[in-house]
Amino acid sequence: MGLPITLSEIAPRISAGAFILNSGLGKRGADEQAAAGMHGFASGTYPFLKNLQPKQFASLLSTSEIVIGAALLTPFVPTAVAGAALTAFSGGLLGLYLRTPGMRKPGSLAPTEQGLAIAKDSWLLGIGIGLLTRGTIDREPRRIRTAGRTLAKANKKAMKASKASKASKGRGGRRRNVGG
Repeated sequence: MGLPITLSEIAPRISAGAFILNSGLGKRGADEQAAAGMHGFASGTYPFLKNLQPKQFASLLSTSEIVIGAALLTPFVPTAVAGAALTAFSGGLLGLYLRTPGMRKPGSLAPTEQGLAIAKDSWLLGIGIGLLTRGTIDREPRRIRTAGRTLAKANKKAMKASKASKASKGRGGRRRNVGG
């Protein structure tokens, strides 16, 4: 049985996975000041995050990034699952960009200097959607090909068994006892 990924999925999974994993590992030991900065930025856009303590938020963000990065880098994680996780995560990042004042030029989607760091993460959303699509929609032909090969093997075995049975009947139905 093969892996649940194809060759064309390897490059985007490695590039996005390594990037996110590195980011998560970098946040693992965030001090109070760094945690407060990340928490303040995110909770300004997503008010429900105000219920978390800054260190708790930084730890949750770090763990999420590590898990998503590892899922992308692990070949036995199905592409649809890895793509869905990446799409959800990067959608949240893009939400920060779109909702946070000062990230975009007035009346435009173009980023300001402050928004450039987050706007560039739109490539993660593109990769996530591509993997999700590839892992769900494009898998059906692969399943059909696999089923076709399995059926062909079964037919070949059945033909061999049928020929052996006919040959055995052609010899009077007796099988020679070899070695005993």
